[in-house]
Amino acid sequence: MDIALFSPSSLFSEGDGEEDHICTGDENTDIQDSHVERRHQFPGLELIIREFSFHQLNANLLWPGTFAFAEWLVQHKSCIEARRTIELGSGTGALAIFLRKSFHLDITTSDYDDIEIEENIAHNCRVNKIPAIPHVRHTWGDKFPNSSPDWDLIIASDILLYVKQYANLIQTISFLLKCYKPSRGTSSCPPKENNGVMLLPKPAFLMSWRRRIGKEDESLFFNGCEDAGLIVQHMGSRVYCIKPQENEKSET
Repeated sequence: MDIALFSPSSLFSEGDGEEDHICTGDENTDIQDSHVERRHQFPGLELIIREFSFHQLNANLLWPGTFAFAEWLVQHKSCIEARRTIELGSGTGALAIFLRKSFHLDITTSDYDDIEIEENIAHNCRVNKIPAIPHVRHTWGDKFPNSSPDWDLIIASDILLYVKQYANLIQTISFLLKCYKPSRGTSSCPPKENNGVMLLPKPAFLMSWRRRIGKEDESLFFNGCEDAGLIVQHMGSRVYCIKPQENEKSET
C-alpha cells in the first residue's frame, strides 16, 4: 500500500478551524514510547483514546472528519438507530466507541490487516469502560472474511487519502453493499423519509470526507463508485450516502 508520510495539518484547508479538534485535553506520554493517550471531546461525551505516536498507514490518530461526522450523526440519529453497522478504516476505534456509548449501536470496527490496530482498538474500549467491539482485519480489495455480510449500514470518515487504493476500496464497498443479506425480520429498504425524519436505505454506505485532496482525485472515487453500479448522494456537510442501484428501483 502507498504510504503517506506527512503531518495531519497539511491535509486541511487553511482557516477551517477543524484542527482544533485534534489533541484536546490532557496527554499522557508515559504509557509507552510508541503511544500517546489523549482526551477528546465528542458531542456530549469525553473519550480517552490511545493513539500511536506514528503509524505507517495513518491509523495512528484522530482526524477532524471524525468529530464532524460524529456531530452530523448526532443531528441525524435516525440514520443509525437500530442499524447493524460496520466502520471501515476505524483507526483508533474512537468513532465506533462513541456510537456504542451514545446510542448502544451494534457496531463492528474494521481496518487494515494489522494486529496492532486491532489491539489498540480493544485497549481503547477497555479504558472507556465498554466491552471489546468486534473487529474485522481486512485489506481493501482482498477477499472479505465474511462471505455473507449482514451489516445494513457501513460508515467511514476520512478514508480517501490513498488515491491508488480507490479501486480496492470501491471493490470492498461494492461487496458489502451488493452481497448484503438482511437478518431475519428486517426490511431491505426503508423509505428515505418518514414524517420528516431522514432514513437511509438498507444497505447503505455513509461517508464523511474532510481531508483536503484535489477535486480530480475526489472525482476519481465518486466516478469509480458510479462505474461500479453504485449511486452517490450528497447529504450535506460533506457527508455522502452510497447505495447499490437496485435500491433505487425498489424505492420507486
